[in-house]
Amino acid sequence: MRLGFLLPCITVLLVTGNVCRLAQNSSALPLSTSSRWIVDESGRRVKLACVNWVSHLEPVVVEGMGKQPLDTISKKIAAMGFNCVRLTWPLFLVTNDSLAGLTVRQSFQALGLIESVAAIQVNNPDLLNLTLIQAFKAVVSNLADNDIMVILDNHISKPGWCCSNFDGNGFFGDKYFDAEEWIKGLTKMATMFNGSPNVVGMSLRNELRGPKQGVTEWYRYMQRGAEAVHSANPNVLVILSGLSFDNDLSYLSKKPVELTFQGKLVFELHWYAFSDGQAWANGNPNQVCGRVAGNVMRRAGFLLDQGWPLFLSEFGLD
Repeated sequence: MRLGFLLPCITVLLVTGNVCRLAQNSSALPLSTSSRWIVDESGRRVKLACVNWVSHLEPVVVEGMGKQPLDTISKKIAAMGFNCVRLTWPLFLVTNDSLAGLTVRQSFQALGLIESVAAIQVNNPDLLNLTLIQAFKAVVSNLADNDIMVILDNHISKPGWCCSNFDGNGFFGDKYFDAEEWIKGLTKMATMFNGSPNVVGMSLRNELRGPKQGVTEWYRYMQRGAEAVHSANPNVLVILSGLSFDNDLSYLSKKPVELTFQGKLVFELHWYAFSDGQAWANGNPNQVCGRVAGNVMRRAGFLLDQGWPLFLSEFGLD
């Protein structure tokens, strides 16, 4: 994720190939799927219009706590017309007790961010002495207070900037990406928020990538992860990302996933202009647009025709 370049990075739900317009939150939770639509408990379509909010960097605290009160930020998200936050989290937050047990104050101090501690003391003093996991829960709770839905996104394992092919977080078997630890972490997070109605979905892993990535392993572990989340919390949408930095789900055109549950599965896609190299700068814009759109439909957009919701969870352009 390149949130340093795109703040906020808007996420939306693709339906007929067009971006959904912003929509009001629905109170008839939990959500489920009906063909390619996401619907509420009454069967009415719910259009997700989300902002990415980073909590996977080294401090493991949502960004901005030294700038404005938590409730002020949540209210601004709602005031801008968004009904959802894609809230990122690192796997180690729930699998590494030493990390999860740090207080917000201790986390920033350990990184030498003393000025940030002072700023949080001014804007969010109630958070400073909470543990990192307690602070994460407080963010989810505050978003609920402001009628904002949450999608929990396991963005990375080891807290830090994301992403590269060689950061040790890209694919199963990488230095910081143990499949069994990942499944335990997903289960723990899903269990933790079972009973939090505004947590409407869980994205299993952001931007799978790197030299170890493969289709066979994708099916093996993503299906296991999906089953683990659903078993721990059947109320959340289960969102699966693709290979090559979540640019490729083409393999699903020939072989669908096999799961024991229905009505909860969503796929997600990322779409950045820089993924197309210099095409936009050097080519005819109409031709480039047609070619790029065709590639996106081939790699992921076909899922709409197959009757699956497709969540455009990151996009950006210059």
